[in-house]
Amino acid sequence: MGIIEGLEPKEVFRYFEAICQIPHGSGHTEAISDYCVEFAAEHSLTCRQDESGNVIIWKEASPGRETARPLILQGHIDMVTVKEDGCMTDLERDPIPVDTDGTYVFANGTSLGGDDGIAVAYILAILSSKEISHPALIAIFTVDEEVGMLGAAALDVSDVHADTLLNIDSEEEGILTAGCAGGATVYVDFPAEQETVSGFVAHLQFSNLTGGHSGEEIHKERLNANALFGRFLLDAPDNLRIRFGGLSGGKKDNAIAQNFSAVLVTPEQQKEELLSYMEQFKETIMRESWATDPDAALLLRPVGIAQADVIQSSLAQSIRSSLSLLPNGVIRRMPGMTDMVETSLNLGVIRERKDEDGRSFVRMTYCVRSASDTQKATLIRKIRELASMLGGESDVTGDYPAWEYREISPLRDAVSAVYKMQYGDMPEIKTIHAGLECGVFASKIPELDCVSIGPDIPDIHTVRERLSIASVERTWKLIKEVLRIWE
Repeated sequence: MGIIEGLEPKEVFRYFEAICQIPHGSGHTEAISDYCVEFAAEHSLTCRQDESGNVIIWKEASPGRETARPLILQGHIDMVTVKEDGCMTDLERDPIPVDTDGTYVFANGTSLGGDDGIAVAYILAILSSKEISHPALIAIFTVDEEVGMLGAAALDVSDVHADTLLNIDSEEEGILTAGCAGGATVYVDFPAEQETVSGFVAHLQFSNLTGGHSGEEIHKERLNANALFGRFLLDAPDNLRIRFGGLSGGKKDNAIAQNFSAVLVTPEQQKEELLSYMEQFKETIMRESWATDPDAALLLRPVGIAQADVIQSSLAQSIRSSLSLLPNGVIRRMPGMTDMVETSLNLGVIRERKDEDGRSFVRMTYCVRSASDTQKATLIRKIRELASMLGGESDVTGDYPAWEYREISPLRDAVSAVYKMQYGDMPEIKTIHAGLECGVFASKIPELDCVSIGPDIPDIHTVRERLSIASVERTWKLIKEVLRIWE
C-alpha cells in the first residue's frame, strides 16, 4: 500500500497516488496521457487520444439510466511544477514526493499537483466503478491547461454529444463556479547583448516572497519579485549608476513570482551609496508589505571590486523602462462589483536567453486575465505598443475566451440542491478571475451548461499546496449524488 492509498475515499486516493507517480508537468504529459488510454483499455471503455495528448473516454449509462442526459466530466492532466531551492526532486522524471499528516495530503519540497490531479482521480474512480449510478458519461482529460488552455483549445469535440459539463478544477469547497475570466500569455523580448565592465559587483536576490496564483490571489496585493526589480531600479537615486545582467525571476507566467536574482555593478566609488540604497529600499518594502509578504528576503551580497557581464547600456534602458512603466497586478475591477477583479496583469517570468543565431535577449512573460474580452484585448495592445516603442518584440499565445455566467443552468440547480441536502446550506455561486477550460468548451459546444467544483486545495501552484482529506471525501459524496439524480 502506498503512503496515501489507505485514506478515504480509498478508490479516489488510490488513483491520486498513482497519478503522483507519473511526472506530468505542463509540456510533459505524454506519460499521464498514455496512462489514461491504458486505463480505458483495462476497463473496456471507448477512448480517443488526439495528437496533443488530450484523452476522451466514453462510458455507457448505468442500467435504467439510459434516458438521462449525457454528462461531461472534465479535468486537466498537467500540473504546475515548482519546488523549493535545494530540493533534489526532478519533476520531469521523478514521482511527486507525496505525504500526509492525516489532515492534508502534500508534497515534500514540491508542488502537489492537486490542481488538477484530484479531478483525474475522481473521474477515473467513477469510470472504474460498477456500483455508482450515473448517466452516459464523457470524460475529457486535457493537456497544458496551466500554460494557456492549449489542450482544450486544440481538442476536436465533434464526437462529444452532450451539452452539460461538470468541471472539477476549483479549489474551494462550498463554492460553485459559474463563470471565469479569459486570458492570454504575452511574450515581450528585448535585445540584451552583453559587455564586460569593472566596478563594485554585487548579487541582488529577492526570495521567499509569498507568491500564489496570479488569478485567484492577484487581488491580495502580494509582492511580485519581477515587478519589484522594476521598482528597485525606478526608486534608485538619480546619480546612482546601476548596471545589471543575469536577470532571472519567476517560474510560471500564471504564478506570482516569488524569487528574482540579478548581478549589479556600480562604479567603485558608489559602493557605499548602493549598499545604503539597498538598506533603504528593503526597509521601505518591508514596511509596505509586512502583511502580505512577512517572510520576504531582500538581499544584496557584495562580491567586491571585480569584472562582470552586464547588458549594454543602450539596451538595458529599454528593459528598465518596460519594467518601470508596465503596471502589475489588478488593472480594473468589475463595474458595480468592486470586490471582484475584472482585469489583471502578472509578470510571471523574466529570463535571459539566446536565439538560434546566438544573440542574447531578455524575455518577459506576462499573464493577462480579464472577464471582459474587450478589456483583455486593450491591455494586450498596450503591452505590445509599449514593447514596440522601446525596441522590443512581442507575441501572444494561449488566448482563451471568458466563460460568461448563465442565468438558467439546470446543472447548477442540481449541484446546488445536492449541496444543500448534504451540507444544510446553499453553496456560494460565483465567477472567478482565474481561467477555467469551461470558457473554451463553451465556445465550441453551443449552449453548453457548465459548473466547476472541487475540494479545498490551499496554495495551489506553490510548494505549500495541500489537499484537504476530509474535503476530498465530502466532494466525492457530492459528485456521486449529482450523478445519481441527474435526469
